[in-house]
Amino acid sequence: MKNKYLSTFKSINLDSDIIHKETFEDLAFFYRDTSLKEELILKYKSGLIINELGFCDMSYKTGGLTGNLRFLIASNNGKDLSLIDPELSKFGFILLQSDSFFKILDVYRLEDKTQIVLLNISESFIDYFRNSNSVDEENIISWARKDFNEKISSPIVEALVSEYWKERTEKPVGMYPFSMDPSGKINFI
Repeated sequence: MKNKYLSTFKSINLDSDIIHKETFEDLAFFYRDTSLKEELILKYKSGLIINELGFCDMSYKTGGLTGNLRFLIASNNGKDLSLIDPELSKFGFILLQSDSFFKILDVYRLEDKTQIVLLNISESFIDYFRNSNSVDEENIISWARKDFNEKISSPIVEALVSEYWKERTEKPVGMYPFSMDPSGKINFI
């Protein structure tokens, strides 16, 4: 699925072209709501790279927030689990593989709710994204804020408040006992 929200990016460098294609082509947006203490939300900072060691459950279904925090995840690597189990379609269940990396693009607050925008990146592109701030990243942020403003007061999706789904999505993305490795990459282990 082509994403109409991203601009065309022309690069003078073949490596940048490859990085762009593998990161932004066929990009889609997914949602993961939870409730977190403020002290944990404050650990997320725009520009940081985080690593989710476990699988990352998310949904293509969206509505009002089911907690005080929404992760909006931009990825072209999600796997639709309803293709394996049709019962999971009620959740819009999309799965990212374990050991996924993300650049935190934005931490946006509106009233008592927060949205954290994550761009799913390849581990081999970490250095590039640590030092980049592309037009495409800015376009994602702009679209995500508009989407959040519209969805914040929308009705919730009932399946996404079920105990099953809440248990799967209650943990924050990439947050384990907090540490930082010597390279400066945030590493939640």
